[in-house]
Amino acid sequence: MATYHAGESAVQRRSSLADQAALAAGAIHDAIPDVAADFLSTQRWLVVGAADTRGRMWCSLLTGAPGFLGVHDGRRLDIGALPRPDDPLTDVLGRGPATVGALALEPGTRRRMRINGRTTPWPGEDGLRMRTSQVFANCPKYIQRRSPIPTPRASQPAVESDRLTEAQLDLVGRSDTFFVATTDGSAGADANHRGGAPGFLRAHSPTLLSWPDYVGNAMFTTLGNLWLDPRAGLLVPDWESGGLLQVTGKARVVWGAEPGERTVEFSVDRVVSVPSGGLLAEGPPQYSKFNPPVTPARPKETHR
Repeated sequence: MATYHAGESAVQRRSSLADQAALAAGAIHDAIPDVAADFLSTQRWLVVGAADTRGRMWCSLLTGAPGFLGVHDGRRLDIGALPRPDDPLTDVLGRGPATVGALALEPGTRRRMRINGRTTPWPGEDGLRMRTSQVFANCPKYIQRRSPIPTPRASQPAVESDRLTEAQLDLVGRSDTFFVATTDGSAGADANHRGGAPGFLRAHSPTLLSWPDYVGNAMFTTLGNLWLDPRAGLLVPDWESGGLLQVTGKARVVWGAEPGERTVEFSVDRVVSVPSGGLLAEGPPQYSKFNPPVTPARPKETHR
């Protein structure tokens, strides 16, 4: 079985990084190594991405006390948490099998682990069990060092709309971190991290966002999925309030004139916002030394 699917391979060739991607393929496993299991056992939150019952991609947050993530037999990850009741993924994750991408990130140490597979409800428990298909670590680039803690869920219900409000646009404009969920359109889902200097995630209008695609490990899991399927979901944490902004829509890759110049444009279909239940971090972070400077340039209108 090939390590990369057709979309990932296409983007690797388009970016002239197929050789580097071939080397990186050795880091992808189908089971969770012991060192990764130890890392997961200390975590208090997990980002998950999946399609809802209507086929829209969403990125959500699961939280719990250390130990709520447990590895068994290498290929099974027990997740002792479910999405909040009004989360877009509650129905699909809580009622049956689902194709899920997951990301464990520890900003304080800039460590991250990605676990993709298929979940089922945990019998007799408020949680999920995942059978893993892809497990791999990523480099610490673009992760801002901070020590966030999960906040209690508020009694206020989620607010939904089809466009971003002024307050949500402000959050987007000052964000240095967000998460993105994508799918290959058939058997795989993925949850990934994106980071940069404040302003790298741009709001061009209440329904159009964009961000630059920075140099990474050449796997191109996110862009490879978008090559095959434009559905995507974003999760933007508000570190100051503990709130969460979830957005679903469609994304496309805009290729620049220079090698390695890529931007992703994201069209908003639906927005869900909650005032708490997210992640809270005191004070400014230690920004990654790899964050490129933010420029005001808009993406160029060329595709593939």
